[in-house]
Amino acid sequence: MKKILGLLMSFVLVLSLAASAASAKTKENNDTFKDKSMHVQIVLFDGFDLLDALAPYEVFAAAGMYTKGAVTVKLVSAEGKRSVPSGLNGPSLEAQAALDPKRPGIILVPGASGKPAGNSEDAIPNILRQAMKTSLPEMLKQAFNNKEVTVATVCGGTLLPAMKGLLKDRHAVTNHIGMAALGALGAIPIEARVVEDGPCFVSGGGVTSGLDVALYLVDRELGPQVANAVEKLFEYEKRGTVWKAEGIAPIDFNTSPKASEEK
Repeated sequence: MKKILGLLMSFVLVLSLAASAASAKTKENNDTFKDKSMHVQIVLFDGFDLLDALAPYEVFAAAGMYTKGAVTVKLVSAEGKRSVPSGLNGPSLEAQAALDPKRPGIILVPGASGKPAGNSEDAIPNILRQAMKTSLPEMLKQAFNNKEVTVATVCGGTLLPAMKGLLKDRHAVTNHIGMAALGALGAIPIEARVVEDGPCFVSGGGVTSGLDVALYLVDRELGPQVANAVEKLFEYEKRGTVWKAEGIAPIDFNTSPKASEEK
């Protein structure tokens, strides 16, 4: 009986030590991120895509909810506070303030919504050209030069900094329709869901990639527990591996000399 009691006491002691270690680890992880805060500016321009802007907005807002306000998010425009019409005759959203490229945090640029090609007023190429005539491109240039700002783009939004010459020799992704144009503008097009080129530039592919870009940034800045809580809330899991110019490059069997010899 004494032997059994001794074993039970030892088992309880082991459990207590394990619980203490787990509690200490959790506290250590919380301490790592507790002082972190993140401000997000989501840029609106005439003809922007609603889903490109609102999907990331909801992710960042939910992250703010789960961190007692450690994440703040605002809709902004180059012109300041105004009503900004979305594309395809969609509803307008209210920009709450002017874009501030000097403010540390994240600046997210959505794409445009309209006809995928053509010269009509509601064609995406024309919407992007109109946005280039505003002060937005110069503001984006300031943001790219600010090491305390991460510029994130969603879908066709990647073409805006590319058209300003800000993505020359940088890895990026956009909607599949615009990949050739992205390359022609000097960027290095990468076929991936989300691409990170250095810590200060992240781009996403198709329209729904805004969810993945935002979740990745929440995970990167605030840790996986908050990102997982947002995923569970939305019943959506982040898609795709975030591509970075790191690690071993895979063999390209279409261009590899060895592959050609074997063929």
